[in-house]
Amino acid sequence: MAEAAPKPIYIIKKKVSHGGHHGGAWKVAYADFVTAMMALFIVLWLMNTSKPIKEAVAGYFNDPTGTSNHLGGNGKGPAQGAGQGAEDSLTVSKDDMAKLKDQLQDAIQKVESLKKLNNQIEMTVTGEGLRIELMESEKGTFFDSGNPDVNESGKDTLIALAKELGKVPNKISIEGHTDSIPLVRHGGEYGNWELSVDRANAARRLMQENGLRPDQVTQVRGFADQRLRKPDAPRDPSNRRISVIVQYMQVDAADSKPSAPDAPPPTDRHQ
Repeated sequence: MAEAAPKPIYIIKKKVSHGGHHGGAWKVAYADFVTAMMALFIVLWLMNTSKPIKEAVAGYFNDPTGTSNHLGGNGKGPAQGAGQGAEDSLTVSKDDMAKLKDQLQDAIQKVESLKKLNNQIEMTVTGEGLRIELMESEKGTFFDSGNPDVNESGKDTLIALAKELGKVPNKISIEGHTDSIPLVRHGGEYGNWELSVDRANAARRLMQENGLRPDQVTQVRGFADQRLRKPDAPRDPSNRRISVIVQYMQVDAADSKPSAPDAPPPTDRHQ
C-alpha cells in the first residue's frame, strides 16, 4: 500500500491585547490614590491654619453661591447684597475689633469738620464689643443743652460712623446717658430718663438713614445718670453722651450661624 500523505501542521498564534502598556486599570487606582493624598494634605493644612481661614473655607462649602444673609468669613460664603457696602464688608470678631477701631478713627479724620472733635470721641474695646462714646462738652458737642435733637456737629459724626458700621455684619446697640443735673419739663413728666432715651433714638434714626441696615440695631437704651462716666464728678459734661456699641459676632454651636451675644434687657425709661 502506498503511504498516506502526511497531514499538514497548522500553527495557531493567539494575539493577546494588553490595552496599551498592560491595561488601564492601574490608572484608575493611581488617580484614586493621588486624590486621597491630596485630600489628606488639605485636611492637615487646615488643621494648622488660623481660625478666620477655617471659617472662610467652611463658609465656601456652606454657601458656595455667596447668597447668605450673613457676611463672608464667619461661617458663611461670600457675601452679596446684605446692605450698603456689602461688597466691601468684613466680619468683626474679637480679634478684629482693634482693626475696626483704627478704621473708624481714620474715617473720622477724613471728615474735616470732625478733626476738632477728637477729644469728644472715645473708642474702647470692651467685653461687650467696641464701645464708641460721643461725649458732650459745656457748649454742647452733639446735642444742644436739654435738647433731644442731634445738632449739626452730631449729624456729621453719626453719619460718618453709620457709613462705616453699615459695612460690617455685627449688630449695634445705642445708649443715651445724661449727667446728674436735674431736668424737669412738662410738669415733671419729662426728665433725664426721657431725654437719654430720646437722644439714643434720634441717633438711631439718623444712622439708619445714612448707612446702618434696618435690622442692624438691636437695642436702644436710656440710662439717664445711672451709668456716669465720671462718678466722682456727676455733673461733668462728659457724662452726657451717646454710646454706640458694635457687638461681637458669635457662632452658635448648634447650627454654626453667627449671632450677636445676648445683651441685658432694655431699661424702662420711666423707672
